[in-house]
Amino acid sequence: MRHLLAVAAGLAVLAASACSVPAPPRSDAVSAAPAGPAVLPAPTGAHPVGTTVLYLKDTSRPDPWNLDAGARELKVTLWYPTEQRDGRRAPYMTPEESELLLKGTGIASAPYDTLSKTRTNAIKDAEPTGRRLPLVVLSPGFTKPVSTLTSLAEDLASRGYVVAGIDHTYESYATTFPDGRIAECLACDSNSDPGFGAGVVTGRAADVSFVLDRLPATWDGSDRIDRSRVAMVGQSIGGSSAMAAMLEDPRVRAGIDMDGTAYARIPKSGFSRPFMFLGSAQHVPGGPAPTWDRDWKLLTGWKRWIVLSGAEHQSFTDTPLLSDALGIKPLPGVLPAARAAELTRTYVAAFLDQHLKSQRRFLLDEPSARYPEAGFPAQ
Repeated sequence: MRHLLAVAAGLAVLAASACSVPAPPRSDAVSAAPAGPAVLPAPTGAHPVGTTVLYLKDTSRPDPWNLDAGARELKVTLWYPTEQRDGRRAPYMTPEESELLLKGTGIASAPYDTLSKTRTNAIKDAEPTGRRLPLVVLSPGFTKPVSTLTSLAEDLASRGYVVAGIDHTYESYATTFPDGRIAECLACDSNSDPGFGAGVVTGRAADVSFVLDRLPATWDGSDRIDRSRVAMVGQSIGGSSAMAAMLEDPRVRAGIDMDGTAYARIPKSGFSRPFMFLGSAQHVPGGPAPTWDRDWKLLTGWKRWIVLSGAEHQSFTDTPLLSDALGIKPLPGVLPAARAAELTRTYVAAFLDQHLKSQRRFLLDEPSARYPEAGFPAQ
């Protein structure tokens, strides 16, 4: 299991697998006075961004973590292009969610409601715009809410994508439902069990298929989505879940695993839909996380394996962007937060542009002088 560290580079993670277990702060963590609320970087696309939240209930299956629940409840956050430039910015998370996340990850260097003050760019419940928009499903790392991928989601929406971020209930420290219930991390009690990772990605694949089924009936803007152009992007075990969803649901045409150990097993006959690994140094060929080596040989279609020098496990999330607000200084040699966000947004968008919009992105063909941190260790 991955051990969360309340250290520099925004809660850096000691790589051991795609799952997360809270650990005490490292003795060499460098703390400072919190710098005020975090501000997410502005989206880089042409469109303002709107966002809204859906609450869905799958009565066809019980919840895999809560045996007392007869149905699987999910919170889904949508980000999308809009023409509206003014309005209330969406909250990053609630004070209660912030407190549970910081306590769960062992962060005590700032007030527990700090993350609820994070400034986002998306306008709450704005009217969507556009037509035949590609859809991108986002899945976060274990114990993390999907809000920790907000910077990426907002950027993709500004570039003309609809993004559906799934909070996989009971797999993060806090998921709040409309009646005030807060679902905490029941799955955290089972993450040392054999087969845990495989079970998580199987459940998340079912969550994705259910969301794709229900989206047309639950969101007024769903007629703007081109349902023939769907991809999935995930971080940590959410990245592993991208492959699991693709194996189970042919509607997901392309996928990206951001630094996640691969649990879903590709058939020996191979898998031909486009897929990209985007990771930190632990995921180099022959490195300490060998599942990418195994799966790379079985990917028979378009594929890329990109490693960002200086990246850590959380570099593909908002976590480094939140570190100053939490009073945590980065360690030397770690990819700076703004640069990590820029690289993640750039390479994810390039992949999606190429495979959902049929726009050739030469950035994906070879190393770039503009982005020297991005290496191509496998061809």
